[in-house]
Amino acid sequence: MSVNTPSPQRLAIAGAGGKMGKMLLEAAATDDAVTVVAQCHRGADDATLSAALADADCLIEFTRPEATAQYLRACVTAKCNLVIGTTGLPESMLADIKRAAERIGIVVAPNMSLGVNVTLKLVEQAARSLGMAADIEVFEAHHKMKVDAPSGTALKLGEVAAIARGQMFGEVAVLDRSAGRAGPRSPGEIGFSVLRAGDIIGDHTVTFALGGERIEITHRSSSRATYAHGAIHAAKFLAGKRAGLFDMQDVLGLR
Repeated sequence: MSVNTPSPQRLAIAGAGGKMGKMLLEAAATDDAVTVVAQCHRGADDATLSAALADADCLIEFTRPEATAQYLRACVTAKCNLVIGTTGLPESMLADIKRAAERIGIVVAPNMSLGVNVTLKLVEQAARSLGMAADIEVFEAHHKMKVDAPSGTALKLGEVAAIARGQMFGEVAVLDRSAGRAGPRSPGEIGFSVLRAGDIIGDHTVTFALGGERIEITHRSSSRATYAHGAIHAAKFLAGKRAGLFDMQDVLGLR
């Protein structure tokens, strides 16, 4: 008696010539549930992209916001699902992604690491339990070539903490303590600090400081391969989904 096995998820990889693209290709090669059918390179025009996505179920992209916009349009046209790992997306782009998710399945997350997304859940639980009794600080460190600061992951950690204790993130986030921001800490604020140096892949620590004690929740990345494997996991999650906007908390069943 033969057993029918699901067909592998057909992937297209954006930025295949870059470091992250190569890691995605390597991660896909070790997973029998996916197969790479197309590689999309920087500078490709819309026609080339359409042809590349014709046979793909899902595109994975870790590029730049301006490239993400093009990939988003191409995926909607091709009815190809999309995993977005690009950070630093402007609000206008997030609105475009939300609209596109009415027509295709999209996973977008500032960090695709499975460990980081479990960390987000731990931060949420700690913030909800401690409430306003704790001062919250988010510290992050990355390599000296990283463009955005604070990192998308750091901002997400702060946002999760704020929501968990009933705050509007934009009203309590303190991203700068330089001249003009100095002085006593305001009740309920969530502070951020940033280090850019060397080849640090990505460290994030959320501190909950109370009188006489503190809790520190830390995640450290030693390899970018974790992001690639997380993105493959997200692509498999989208299999069979025709539309919808998701993040890694959905992918990991942490809702």
